[in-house]
Amino acid sequence: MSATSPHTVFVPVHPGPERLTFDTVVKAAEVRRAIEEAIAAGRIPPVEFVGARPVDRDDLTRIHDRSYVEAVLTGRPEGLAGSNGIGWDPHLFAIAAGSAGAIRDAALHAIATGGFVGALSTGLHHARRGRGNGYCTFNGLVLAAQAAIDAGARRVLILDVDAHCGGGTASLIEDMAGVEQLDVSLIGFDTYTSVPGCRLVMTQPEDYLATLADELDRVVDPTGIDLVIHNAGMDVHESAGGPDGMTTPVVATRERMVFAWAARHGLPVAWTLAGGYTSSGFDLADVAELHLLTPIAALAADRVRN
Repeated sequence: MSATSPHTVFVPVHPGPERLTFDTVVKAAEVRRAIEEAIAAGRIPPVEFVGARPVDRDDLTRIHDRSYVEAVLTGRPEGLAGSNGIGWDPHLFAIAAGSAGAIRDAALHAIATGGFVGALSTGLHHARRGRGNGYCTFNGLVLAAQAAIDAGARRVLILDVDAHCGGGTASLIEDMAGVEQLDVSLIGFDTYTSVPGCRLVMTQPEDYLATLADELDRVVDPTGIDLVIHNAGMDVHESAGGPDGMTTPVVATRERMVFAWAARHGLPVAWTLAGGYTSSGFDLADVAELHLLTPIAALAADRVRN
């Protein structure tokens, strides 16, 4: 990516939700507003927002059971259709397909440009082949990785730093050649056993940054990676779902570390929002401000390497 190229952020295109008002569903618009306000205030340089193409049923059935995809589309059977933990709504399929499509398009654009590309996608890494889980409906991380492999990538690293474990992703990439995962987590939800090519590391707030640095250093032959998919969960923050001690400076440092590592090795990155939740005294605007740390770090690292 040249020094004059705008940072690109893919926006999920979907109808507004009717009754689905959970943070995972509604925060993308708030994050976009936060980015636009940061640009207007001169905090970050301009970015280009691009509407994403939703994934379709054929895309989804490459990694998900057709019966599950149809359940999300139709709402029947109800238990399967709403197995994401949020519940079912007539707009759910369009919302989840738009979210998955945004990270898929970001991945393809990152490969094409060699740059750092964003997606305002959420609700991805807990979804399994035959059902949703943990506020996640379709696993857009795996769909994006599959699209990258189809586009010629030989090696895709999913770097998952959401507070919770990416067990859904781990289950889906087990037999997917060329796709690996490094998962640094604080909370044991959706845990799994590490296997070659899919490493889960549990850590604590006091060790968090050192653990991440060590694990990035342990990545084998990083220059051989064709794409990093960065699941940049903000639910690690102590006010957004994470444990005490995970402060804003810690999370900001994490984001700088990830993009500095990618820049050092010349790696394209597709980043996405992942977790991050409101709490008492911490509203959606506060969550969006946390998510803003990711494009801030991406843009800074991009300027340095160009």
